[in-house]
Amino acid sequence: MTQQQGTEEVSGTTTRFVLRILHSYFAISRGMTLGVRAACFDEEGRIFLVRHTYVPGWYMPGGGVERRETVPQALEKELREEGNLVMTEPPQLFHVYYNSKASVRDHVMLYRAKVRQTAPRRPDREIAESGFFDLHDLPVDTTTATLRRLAEINGEVNPADIW
Repeated sequence: MTQQQGTEEVSGTTTRFVLRILHSYFAISRGMTLGVRAACFDEEGRIFLVRHTYVPGWYMPGGGVERRETVPQALEKELREEGNLVMTEPPQLFHVYYNSKASVRDHVMLYRAKVRQTAPRRPDREIAESGFFDLHDLPVDTTTATLRRLAEINGEVNPADIW
């Protein structure tokens, strides 16, 4: 088979104008938010969790995807900010969830990542505590959603579509 050149998906002034109008309409009529989280494992197989200052419980690190930011950029940023973590190999998308408890518009992309910590994460206004934990010795106040996601990742239950 001969390689074809293909057609640019977005080209020309008229196309750009129409797309801008449509996307403005979509932002109002069916806008959604998108977040990323990662089940981050170190070389010893321990999972990294964070405890925020503004909500109870222990969570996997993550956050929102900002405008003009790709999902991989958001994931890398959140892991760096919340844990001084760097991924040692490409992350693997595990599942995409509808997070109806956060908002009627929220979706979360959950990744599995192998990481190393460049320096201990010191507490600040956002993160009260963080650390690596053995999967059989998680903090008592680990959130139910975090526990469900870990059971899914470990193959104990099928992934749900709702966070």
